[in-house]
Amino acid sequence: MPELPEVEEATGRLRSAALGKTIVRLRILHPALARRFPARAAAAVAGATIQRIERRGKHQLLHLDDGRTLVVHFRMTGDWEVGRVEEPEPRFARAALDLTDGTRVTLTDPRALATLTLHDAQSAPLPALGPEANDPAFTAEYLGQALAARRGAIKPALLDQRVVAGLGNIYAAEALWRARISPRASARALSLERRRRLVRAIRDVLDRAPGGRYWIGEREARWKVYDREGKACPRCGARIRRITQAGRSTYYCPRCQRS
Repeated sequence: MPELPEVEEATGRLRSAALGKTIVRLRILHPALARRFPARAAAAVAGATIQRIERRGKHQLLHLDDGRTLVVHFRMTGDWEVGRVEEPEPRFARAALDLTDGTRVTLTDPRALATLTLHDAQSAPLPALGPEANDPAFTAEYLGQALAARRGAIKPALLDQRVVAGLGNIYAAEALWRARISPRASARALSLERRRRLVRAIRDVLDRAPGGRYWIGEREARWKVYDREGKACPRCGARIRRITQAGRSTYYCPRCQRS
């Protein structure tokens, strides 16, 4: 699943391919997107220039010169593929932006869960989001306030984008391991010292992430607990366990992460 580092890397590729260019046409290629993006809206994008491209959390925003904004969310397996308009469409193409210089930027997604929406200049294009990990506002004190009303465990709480934007299942598990905090620990009961460790760990995990596509192959060696059920903890040697929290797999070390 793409999280903040992967989306940041993808945003960079999109920016290199499309920034400052004019859209010839936007093609919606999958019914799941067409239900939220009718043909008349896609046609109305033609002629607009992509003036600015930014990332906020896991969202990518393409700001057009007429004030409208295209917002993309990869969800589970979305990605950009850059090519030329004369080339065959990529497998799993879901939407495509044809640009005036002949570049084609395609939203690909094997699971067809990615979203693409268009917002006018007067509307708020994004839901409420918390600060990102590198934001100076993301502190142990802020985290205490954000978690004060939470009755559940810390791991599911960290996946709420209103708490910290861009953090997902993989990096939340890795950060909790680094901070030596159990994923089952009460979110609202974390002490100031543990919250300080957690803030540092989240920043460290995201700073070390290589970006790119989903940490496959040799990149998996960078994971300390994620997807390592039954393997030895690299810190203490205990066997990594997997539990389910809020419908998601959580990996942790039962010896290192007791509190």
